[in-house]
Amino acid sequence: MPRALLRALMLALVLPLAACGAKSVFAPEAEVQRAIYRDDSPPSLTLYTMINNRNGEGGHSALMVNGAQRVLFDPAGSWHHPTVPERNDVLFGMTPVMERYYRDYHARETFHLVIQTIPVSSAVAEQALRDVQAYGAVPQAYCANSTSRVLRGLPGFEGLKGTMFPAQLMKRLATYPGVVTVTQYDDDPDNNKYKLAEAAADAAAAAAAGGAAVAPVN
Repeated sequence: MPRALLRALMLALVLPLAACGAKSVFAPEAEVQRAIYRDDSPPSLTLYTMINNRNGEGGHSALMVNGAQRVLFDPAGSWHHPTVPERNDVLFGMTPVMERYYRDYHARETFHLVIQTIPVSSAVAEQALRDVQAYGAVPQAYCANSTSRVLRGLPGFEGLKGTMFPAQLMKRLATYPGVVTVTQYDDDPDNNKYKLAEAAADAAAAAAAGGAAVAPVN
């Protein structure tokens, strides 16, 4: 049996079981309202894809929506920050500083990060904001599936085929006109959980000083 087919069959057996394990997180309204960030740049969607440096396979997908506010749909993601409230995989308050923290956390010696930004209308951005907030908690291994489902539900992206594989979603989005791609490499160690501790410490120090957290410098 071809290796690709075998892998697909194994996923078909495992993923329905994983779907029962999604954990709901729902930050209080006051925290969400306090964190809301509005960016001055034009409305856009940004797909983040982690790519394994050894075999080129995708490790994770996430989608940032820049509309009336800027949020990150990070399905089954592991990144978090004390100043960024979460509601079922939607992270609020994605300022430029937090976005840099997010990128720095994911790019490391074993993975690089592909960042694809595509301009959209205000109406599409607002629909994307509504859709990611209505999606609900996403189980492990469903990051590309949930992200592709959100995208193909938007006007102009109806032809985007769904997929379970982050690298496939990245390649399919690359065929759309207007996509701007940035690739980020880093030599941080693979075990990068310390980045979360560093970010939390920075946030605590900033809060104690009455200021804002600063972005890491690589």
